[in-house]
Amino acid sequence: MLATRLRTAPLMSFDLNGPSWFPFTEPAIRIEDDLDEDRYTVRAELPGIDPAKDVDITYADGVLRLTVTRAEAQRDKGHSEFRYGTFHRTVPLPPGAKDDTLSAVYKDGILEVTVAVGEPHPTGRHIPVTVETVKPVRKTG
Repeated sequence: MLATRLRTAPLMSFDLNGPSWFPFTEPAIRIEDDLDEDRYTVRAELPGIDPAKDVDITYADGVLRLTVTRAEAQRDKGHSEFRYGTFHRTVPLPPGAKDDTLSAVYKDGILEVTVAVGEPHPTGRHIPVTVETVKPVRKTG
């Protein structure tokens, strides 16, 4: 009996569905995006957070990065539970996105990031190849 309890008791005290056991099941930041003629919009579902302190939005090299830190604590009589974590989501902006027009608004649990989109600028260039001829070496003899 004691041996059975020792083998099963440790498993009974853990929530096997929790994110600490299966990191690939952690909640992701759910998003939707929409590209209109001149505006790109990303909406992220982030209920129950304080956007002023829990959300960080960065932009670099054509990629928007959302970082959200969530910390929840629940206390009942004789029981307390907390959940926390940091979640990331990267979103490539479309060609022609004007990064100086990026803006973000949080309302009713939805974070909306918008950016104006114009004509894409060419990102590459043509490099001509110069062909050199090799002069034959004369043998003296």
